[in-house]
Order: sequence, then C-alpha cells, then structure tokens
Amino acid sequence: MHPEGIGQSVLRREDPRLLEGRGQYVADLFLEGMLHCAFVRSPHAHARIRSVSTTAATQAPGCVAVLTGLDMKADAVGKMTPLWLIPGADNTRLIEPPRWSMAQDRVRHVGEIVAVVIAQSLHEAMDAAELVEVDYEALPCVVDVAQAASADAPQLHDEAPNNRALRFHRGSKPPVDAAFERAAHKISVNLVNHRIICAALEPRAVVTQPSPSRGLDGHALTLWSATQVPHHIRKLVSEQLSITESSIRVIAPDVGGGFGTKGKLYPEETILAWASLKLAKPLKWVSTRSEAFVSDYHARDHSTHAEMALDAQGHILAVRVKTHAALGAYVSTVGAAVPTTVYTAVMSGPYKIPAIFAEVHAMFTNTVPTDAYRGAGRPEACFVLERLIEEAAVQTGMDRFELRRKNFIGKQDMPYSTPLGPTYDSGDFIRLFEQALKLADHAGFAERRRASEQSGKLRGFGICYFVESSGVAPSRYAGTFGARAGFFDSADLRVAADGSIVIMCGTHSHGQAHATTFPQLLASTLGVPLASIELVEGDTGRVPYGTGTFGSRSMVIAGSAILKAAEKILAKAKTIAAHLLSAESVEHKVTGGVCAFVAPDGRQLGWPEVARAATYGHTLPVGMEPVLHETAFFDPSNLTWSNGAQACEVEIDPATGVTQVLSYIAVDDVGVVINPMVVEGQAHGGIAQGIGQALFEAASYDPATGQLLTGSFMDYAMPRADLLPDFITATDETQPCTHNPSGVKGCGESGTIGAPAAVTSAMMDALGSVGVRGVDMPFTPMKVWEALRAAPLPLPSEKVSP
Repeated sequence: MHPEGIGQSVLRREDPRLLEGRGQYVADLFLEGMLHCAFVRSPHAHARIRSVSTTAATQAPGCVAVLTGLDMKADAVGKMTPLWLIPGADNTRLIEPPRWSMAQDRVRHVGEIVAVVIAQSLHEAMDAAELVEVDYEALPCVVDVAQAASADAPQLHDEAPNNRALRFHRGSKPPVDAAFERAAHKISVNLVNHRIICAALEPRAVVTQPSPSRGLDGHALTLWSATQVPHHIRKLVSEQLSITESSIRVIAPDVGGGFGTKGKLYPEETILAWASLKLAKPLKWVSTRSEAFVSDYHARDHSTHAEMALDAQGHILAVRVKTHAALGAYVSTVGAAVPTTVYTAVMSGPYKIPAIFAEVHAMFTNTVPTDAYRGAGRPEACFVLERLIEEAAVQTGMDRFELRRKNFIGKQDMPYSTPLGPTYDSGDFIRLFEQALKLADHAGFAERRRASEQSGKLRGFGICYFVESSGVAPSRYAGTFGARAGFFDSADLRVAADGSIVIMCGTHSHGQAHATTFPQLLASTLGVPLASIELVEGDTGRVPYGTGTFGSRSMVIAGSAILKAAEKILAKAKTIAAHLLSAESVEHKVTGGVCAFVAPDGRQLGWPEVARAATYGHTLPVGMEPVLHETAFFDPSNLTWSNGAQACEVEIDPATGVTQVLSYIAVDDVGVVINPMVVEGQAHGGIAQGIGQALFEAASYDPATGQLLTGSFMDYAMPRADLLPDFITATDETQPCTHNPSGVKGCGESGTIGAPAAVTSAMMDALGSVGVRGVDMPFTPMKVWEALRAAPLPLPSEKVSP
C-alpha cells in the first residue's frame, strides 16, 4: 500500500495556497487597457420593451459604449442554446423559445439583461448604467408553477401554450393503474419542493481579451470565467458568435464554489465575448451579490402529487407521480434535463417497486431560470419517495422502519433493473440502513424523547434512504435524452526526464481536492511520490477535451481516464526497463511508496532511471517512440449508483417554533474511497446545504409583481455553523462499482440528496406527536409556531406539572 495513495487521508495539497491568500480568481485579473462592464437589468417580471435610450449614458464620464440586444441582433449573435433537447411524451420535443443574451423586445423575469454599459472604470460604468432609460410596458406575470398552467395565467412565450415547455413520461402506465386497482392500501401526498438559490462564496465573474492577430497561442479570444465547464462554455459561446471553437480559449482559474450553478452558460459570458471582439478591448465584469440573487440560476421549485399502492402486508406494488416543475423564464443549459431524465431516473430509489409511472410538466414562469444545483433532481426524487413511505406508515399503522426493510432491494438482487430503465450494479441497502440506525442510537430514542418532553419540547427522529445517479455519463445514455454534447472525460499524462508527472484533465476543481486525489491514483498505480505529480485543469488551450466537473463525476470519469493512461505508461515503462536490464520481463513493485522495476534475477531500476531513458531515447528498443506520454478517454457503460442512509434528531421549542438539529448521521456507499478525509468533507458540506433547504432557505416571489422578496442575505436565510450539530459520517466500501477501473462511485452530492428528506422525517415525527401534519419545508420558526398553535393534541408544556 502506498502511504500517499488510494485509501489514505492525505491532506489537501491545494489548501495552503488558498488559505494564504495566493488563490487566483477571475476578479484578480487586471489586463492592460481593460474596460469594465455594468449591466442594466429589468426591474419588471414581465414587460414589453418599447424603447431603450442610451444617449445620456454614452455621454457620461468614462463611458466607452452602451450596447443593447438590438446591437447583438444587428451583429447576428445567435440565441442561447440549451444543452439538452429532451424528448417528450407522444413523440413531442422540448419547446425552446428563443433566449437572447440581452433582451430584444420583451423581458420575462426581474434581473434579465437589457443593456451593457462599458466604461474606463467600474464606478463610471455603474454610474452610466443609471442613465440608460428604458421604456417598459408592464405585463401580467405568473411566478407559481402550480398556477402557470391555468387557463387564465399570463403566457410567457407564444411557442409554449399554457406555459408548458414539455410533457415528459417515464415508465409504463397500464401496469401502474392495474396495481392500484388491486392494492389494499393507496397512499397519496401533495408535496412542494420549494425554490432555493445557490450562494457560492465567489460571485460569478468574466474577463475577455481579444487577439485579432491570434497572438502567440493562436486564439482570437481568451475568456476567463468562474465556471465548472470550460469546454462547454467554449462550445456554446462559439455557437452563438458563429466562430470556430478552436478560436476561443476558455480559462477557469480558481473558482470559489460552484455547486452546479456555475456549470452552465450565462448571458454575461457571451455578451462580454461579443463586445470584446466588437470593441477590440479586454473587458471585465464581476457580479455583485444583489445581481447574483436575480441572475444566478435557481433550483428545485416542484409541485408534486404522488401516490403509492401497497398490498396488505406492506409490499409496494406501484408508484405514480405527477410533477409540475418550474423552468423559470427560459430553458437554461441543463434546466430541462434536471426535472425530467435526472429526476425520474431514481424514482425507484432503494425499493423494489414493480411498476412506476412518472409524468412531469416542465413549466415557464416569470422567475429566474432553474438549473442543476447540488443534487439536481435526485433530492427531489428522494423526497417524494421517502414522504410516500412515511405517509404509508402513518395511514396503515405499520412501522416506518419495517416498511422500508421489507421493500429494500437486496444485495443478492444485484444487478437490479428498475421499471424506469436504470440498472443498479451494486449496493447493500439494508446493511447501510442498519448501520445508520445503530450510529444514531435509535434504540435509545424513546428515552431521549421523554427527556425532551419533560423540558417542554418536542423531539423527532428522522430517517431516509436514497439512491443517486452519480458519475454523470455515459454519452450514449445522454444521447437518448437529447444531449447536445458527449459526457466522457480525458486525461493527458506527461512524464519528464526526472520522473515527475503532469496530469492534464478536462475537469475543474473548485473544492473537490483534485490536486490531491488525482495524484493519489497515480501514486498507487505507478509508485511515485505525491510531491512529484502536478495537475493542470480548467484551460481549454492546454488540456484535452473534457466535460467538466458536476454531477459527482470527476473521480468516476476523469479518474478512470487517468488510470487508463497510467496503465499505458506503466506498460511502456516496463518494456523499457526490461530492455535496459536485458531481461525478458520485469515486475513492477511498490514498497513504501518507492517504485522499482525488478528483473527475475533481482537486478532493478527505479522510476527516475526509466523516465530518463524514455526521455533521452539513447537506448530504447528499436522502433519505440521516446517519452512517457499518454492520453486516454473514458466513457463508462453505466452511471454509478451511490447510495446511503441518513438519520437525524431534532428538538422543537413550541414556545418559539425554533428547531435545533441535535444529531446527524450519514452512512454512504460511494464505492472505493480514494481519500477518506476528502469524502468526509464532501459529506459535511452536502449535509449542511440539505439542512439549509429543509430549515432555512427559500426563494420567495411576490405573486402580483414577480419581485424577488428574498434578494439579499437579510431575507434569504443561510445555514450557519452554530446552527448545525457535529456530523457523524461513515462509508461502506463492500460494494464497489463494477464498471470503472477504480471501483469508485460519486460522493459530492450525497449529503444534499438525503438531508431534506431526513430532516422532514424528523420534523414530522416531532410535530406528529401532537397531531400536526402536512407542514412543508422550510420549517421556519414562524411556520412551526403557527402549526403548533393549531395542534389537536396537548403540547409538552401543557402536560408538564407546575
């Protein structure tokens, strides 16, 4: 075992540079002659643009140019194209109304860009932007996804009657209907999975630099963006500008948090690219937090009616789900895929459900577009299933833990194909479930609940189990659902004469610790010290084509490509070593982190000696190319199916409605664990974000005006460290992935996927003890307090003797 290799909790190598303030973010870039941009954004949720007057703004001090959507139209800049053309029911397709980077004649959400002001300084650009006069004709708006389909709802797009972009079906309806006909128990729930807003530490930012002569690097334009997907940005921007992909270089330097929200194309990237080429000047824009709230893609926003059919013994016979999902004002990059193909793929969860039918209506509303945010469709599906299970336990009188146990897919059933299409390759769900209950000391919960009641408080125990489609790929699967790109990834390994190695990948690390974990793969495979391995990512001008980092995919896909390339290098190195030792073959041995190529007679060479021989080429076998340099691409045959159990306890103070999360346990199957400390950190962050949605966070719009009411941290509540308990996390490595070389499964989103369901389970257990039911997330103090005022049973404080 390599002391710095797979399975070791190596400290994150990227942290010292970031902690010491030596990170390099887009906002840190200052180029000679650089101009600054400020955007004029719509104050209306829905309005017709009668005119835009830029005269006063162009005369403002320092102003260089004011450009509008009509200027982009005159230059034939194309519309923004989503990455997925999702197929709909009955041979229909996703309706994609034109979305322009700057509005041309109509705005459809507060924050939509109407003009860009370019000036010598940021303050001059902001001052000039105040002078742009836009004459709007305000139109009626609709912000509630459940109301968007009503006959009298305002219509956002002529191309989409009843505001519906897509009607999506998955599964077979007749078997489901038949199962409900014979069911002993029929359970139904109405659920709201509310809209939330990502709040990455670093706001989005873009810098562009034109190079008409194509300069030394051969690119007409270099675009720096705080993005997770440099190659996707290059593709989408080049398509809008009708120039070749190879003429654009996209660089994503350090990025201060992405969470999926920064893994999409935004209008600002294309606007700055176009304006920079038009003016032949470098440009810069850094979002303010206020802008971020009304322009960064939002997430979730589902209204769902779900039903479950069970036999008399509690075995699930069928599930039927109908969801209205808000796309927002437009179809964003992956916005249509999240509530359709991603959401429905895991609707079977960990349970044996013979028949499932899911129907999704993707709806337009006068709100910021929605897209993938940590979990992306998987938290919503987990929430639906777990609420059905819990409601079934309440209505049938069955034990909610036993109900899960009798319906779990067994380890012996793997590989298991769900009625919705996906095939799980591995998993031992009951094992993780029992481990979570043990770590949570569920056996002692009744005593703890009594203690809480004695102090006048309510206590609840929550549980959930989820299955997650992670390692987003394969390309063939994505193609069947209308993807307009491949989902493979790549690795380019270059060994220098001294044996040091550079890894170049098409992924991007913004908290995932790639600079630590990717080299750990090589340390174990090749037997080289971690200090001799460096990683380059995020630069389309340097790295091979890659899909980027999102969907818990980097280690699964790029890590596999690294291992494939490493195998090629090792095979060549062994051939060289055997030739140098005049041996028929050599054995590659790693002892204490040191590599040796050993001949049958015991003679040996070290890694640096072989690397030097390969690079100099003096004594290579006849016909062999010099240098240890290999490239590999990996496109898996299946997604990976991460899964896990989460348990928590909450305590509610009925006098104030305040909820305290007392404990939180997560047991995850993420396959082989490369770095336990990194995996634990990913779990902690995900749980915190999931608890945030369950208890604190909610994006709220005024239904009459479409104004975002939670447009700052004064109104949008974030989870804080002092509100969270210590997390207890564990991993189970007994069920590695069967279709990638390292056996890993994705780990970055598991905490967020389970936490809303687990916390809701605990809250309803606590509230249910006094007869309160039907409370939706987020469980804010006011909402909980009001629900308890109407409790049909006495509160603990009313039971306590004076």
